[in-house]
Amino acid sequence: MTGNIKYQPNWSSLDSRRIPSWFQSAKFGIFIHWGVYSVPAWRKISDERFGSYAEWYYASVYSDYKNNDDDFHGRIYGKDFKYRNFVKDFKAELFDPDLWAEMFKEAGARYVVLTSKHHEGYCMWPTTNKHKKNWRVTDVGPNRDLLGDLSAAVRKQGMKMGLYYSIIDWETNWSHRPEGGYFVPERDRELYGIDEDKYVDEILIPQLKELVNTYKPALIFTDGGEWDFSEEDSKVKEFLAWLYNEAPNKNEVVINDRFCVGMPGKHGDYYSTEYRDIEGYGFIHPWEESRGIGKSYGFNRAENLWDYNTSTELIHELIEIVSRGGNLLLNVGPTADGRIPVIQQQRLKDIGDWLNINGKAIYETMPSNRVQSKEKEIFITETNKCNYVICRKWFDDEIEIYISDGLKIKNISLIGYNGDIKYYQDGNAVKIESPIVSPNTYQNSHAYVYELEIERKCE
Repeated sequence: MTGNIKYQPNWSSLDSRRIPSWFQSAKFGIFIHWGVYSVPAWRKISDERFGSYAEWYYASVYSDYKNNDDDFHGRIYGKDFKYRNFVKDFKAELFDPDLWAEMFKEAGARYVVLTSKHHEGYCMWPTTNKHKKNWRVTDVGPNRDLLGDLSAAVRKQGMKMGLYYSIIDWETNWSHRPEGGYFVPERDRELYGIDEDKYVDEILIPQLKELVNTYKPALIFTDGGEWDFSEEDSKVKEFLAWLYNEAPNKNEVVINDRFCVGMPGKHGDYYSTEYRDIEGYGFIHPWEESRGIGKSYGFNRAENLWDYNTSTELIHELIEIVSRGGNLLLNVGPTADGRIPVIQQQRLKDIGDWLNINGKAIYETMPSNRVQSKEKEIFITETNKCNYVICRKWFDDEIEIYISDGLKIKNISLIGYNGDIKYYQDGNAVKIESPIVSPNTYQNSHAYVYELEIERKCE
């Protein structure tokens, strides 16, 4: 129940819920893919979309799944080396949750999302689920509550803490699609899996409720259910009704749209896209784009410098997404010993430096209704009082924008620059002259933001 509303387990009722306001105000979050796959940390680089995901090592090495690399596995570990043996090297001995949280805060993130369980099934918290004995963080691996420790550190920095949870579990579930899917050795399913008909009632729903009651996540990022689980089999509607009515933080928590088949882009507090699969998203329903800094979510030792996006490219991505009403959830992939690779740290610092100057054009904004531009490198956001014209390149002469009928410009300033900005309004058209600047008068890079104060014309 939210307020006086009691949500029912049907889409009409569940879809009527208004998303908690913090999510659309936050705009920028940090995703963390970390697990046993961080030990081998390998996937051949592929130009195929989604083909370089190192967190899919279990499926891509032990099977004929696309872009598999069993030659690497045999050469480095031996062809008979079993996936579960990697956990002995997942020690997280250098993991400093306070250092991570400080880094994310300085990057300008407003929320953080950690993988609590990825498709491999390994649990990053001391789950009480009987089926996860010897495949949870306090039995094998670091012997500490990674999710709990990071949650406390993130909240201490004033950010929201969320979690990712894989609806599928490779050692129990496999694809029912004709073209095949998640291949792990049959012997592993026999040793570690449970009857697939029992999975939802004995693992999926109990673990989700355990996570919500124990860690009170502000965000739940579900994944994988949209491939194989039907509404009925997944019990998604029953779980969402429980979440919205009974969760200890029911007025805060948000959940995405990947719980079951047919859900993406139709149901959920927000819709989730991946690696610029954003066509058609924006403006109407809350949404979030997730992507890695490179081509993988999990740390991938196969990646080189040129496989990583530059700081400028990532900032430009953030600008476009926010101007279309979305959030960016940018992923880091830590190493098995608990370090965030330096190149990823550097990208986060650059984003944070830019947001420290220009954040008012990003946080708590919405897509612009009052101001438009025909220039493809200009994106515009607005608040109740101001519009922000964000230029992804420097224009040497002038830029032209268009404002709605009945409005006039009161003042224009260039964020981070103390000089005056000249502008001319002729009806709906407004021309802004680019100032002549030097490193001494304007210390900014990557993208440049004009702040427009707009008022109604006197009738």
